[in-house]
Amino acid sequence: MTSTHEAPAPDSLSVLTGMYEAESRYLAAGGPGRASFDLLAPYFAPDVVLHQARALPYGGTWRGHDGMTRFFLAMAEAWESFEIGEQEFLATGETVVVHSQVRATARATGRELAFPVLQTITVRDGRITQVRPFYWDTATIVAAMTRP
Repeated sequence: MTSTHEAPAPDSLSVLTGMYEAESRYLAAGGPGRASFDLLAPYFAPDVVLHQARALPYGGTWRGHDGMTRFFLAMAEAWESFEIGEQEFLATGETVVVHSQVRATARATGRELAFPVLQTITVRDGRITQVRPFYWDTATIVAAMTRP
């Protein structure tokens, strides 16, 4: 008698770790507009939803792989550089909370900025289904990106 069992989906933290490694490869290959989103696609559900703060130039809701591709392009238009430094992860079930320190340079002004971001990320069946970043101070971020 044989039985077939599906392999269990990877845990949420493993999915996030893999996605951040793939994101590094994506950026090293040229990033938005140069590298293919195919490097990241396996980590995101086809119907993934990203909710960005509306106050930001790339704010709003981005849906699906096409939305994620357009989001990465919008980020590249807004930032000359965007580096994620120290990160802390807290995973429970489908939810991962990621606290990151970001250093970035605004493309329009050349201003450098360091700021924390807290993200809640939902992982189901081994893929990211929702991302919701929270910024401590969107006004400071927008000011750094805006010419006087």
